[in-house]
Amino acid sequence: MSKFENVAVVKEANIYDGGKVTSRTILFVDGTKKTLGIMMPGEYTFDTKEAEVMEMMSGELDIRLPNEQWRTLKTPESFNVPANSSFDLKIKTVTDYCCSYIK
Repeated sequence: MSKFENVAVVKEANIYDGGKVTSRTILFVDGTKKTLGIMMPGEYTFDTKEAEVMEMMSGELDIRLPNEQWRTLKTPESFNVPANSSFDLKIKTVTDYCCSYIK
């Protein structure tokens, strides 16, 4: 899906690591939530409360999910993050992403 329709967008950006990672929250009529964002090259650790599906729209990164080894992903790959966990990223190129939160 290349666009979302009939959504609300939260005006305030989510800004992490001094602006190297940013996203905007998209709210759907059915109550689901996604974020659309950009990650600049660098190394990051993110904590999650809800399970997530991260779709890469462009870019290349290395990821280490809980209890896994590092692996490289390139567009258009995606990955699942379990709830109440953390994961590590090494962003190799500017990466455009869509994160879907799973309840």
